[in-house]
Amino acid sequence: MCTNCGCSVVGEVGIHTHSHENGHTHSHENGHTHSHENGHHHHHHHDEPHQTIAVGQAVLAKNDRLAERNRGYFMAKNLLVLNVLSSPGSGKTAFLERMVQDIGSRIPTGIIVGDLETDNDAIRLSNSGASAVQITTGTVCHLESDMVLKAAQQLNLDALDLLVIENVGNLVCPAAYDLGEDLRVVLLSVTEGEDKPLKYPTMFKSAQVVIISKIDIAEAVEFDREKALENIRKIAPQAAIFEVSSRKGQGMTEWYGYLEKHLKKSPVSAVS
Repeated sequence: MCTNCGCSVVGEVGIHTHSHENGHTHSHENGHTHSHENGHHHHHHHDEPHQTIAVGQAVLAKNDRLAERNRGYFMAKNLLVLNVLSSPGSGKTAFLERMVQDIGSRIPTGIIVGDLETDNDAIRLSNSGASAVQITTGTVCHLESDMVLKAAQQLNLDALDLLVIENVGNLVCPAAYDLGEDLRVVLLSVTEGEDKPLKYPTMFKSAQVVIISKIDIAEAVEFDREKALENIRKIAPQAAIFEVSSRKGQGMTEWYGYLEKHLKKSPVSAVS
């Protein structure tokens, strides 16, 4: 995990705000997000494995404390908060883009996007109508609670009903980091293979929702739907499962219905 492999040693984390109405506005909240209490300045030797474990526990314990702070903050704002996770290329951004286009007018949505570099996805989502903030993590392959709070504070949360955290594309490290979300949503695209839940059980076990994406090309890639569903239910029996195509809109209505049931504010009635 990140606490042992070294990717939690952070250089600068950039937070950039994007507004659909005003174009690019960049904040300057760049800086170190890990204090020395996280222990990344210590050197560990193979004959002292207990030190590595202690450091990992300290990093996660601190993040969990900050996640509870985030959860209370978001609760006070009456926000439904999603942590959306997947491997790279599963279609997270396209899924959120379609969602904002379809329901953003009645469910005001803010999105925090995590990537190692570039603000391409935040620009895409901003152009779709969402308020978007990009976190560039540098070498870190996951988002952490303190990064999320700093980014969330760049948004007008009082004007939002839904806050979506689009995590860094990775099915390993983000599974260990609570961000203060209400729902953990994991995407599995039909192009990835039916055994992903078996290979990455920690991520799927922690999910309240599993989205099977790109179902419009399932036949072309010879996706075994029944085997995939069997594997998801074996690893994550608690998860609600939705099969969607962001490109064609298949299955999205069912997802929106589920989302609305979990909102903490009543959505604005659709204009007929």
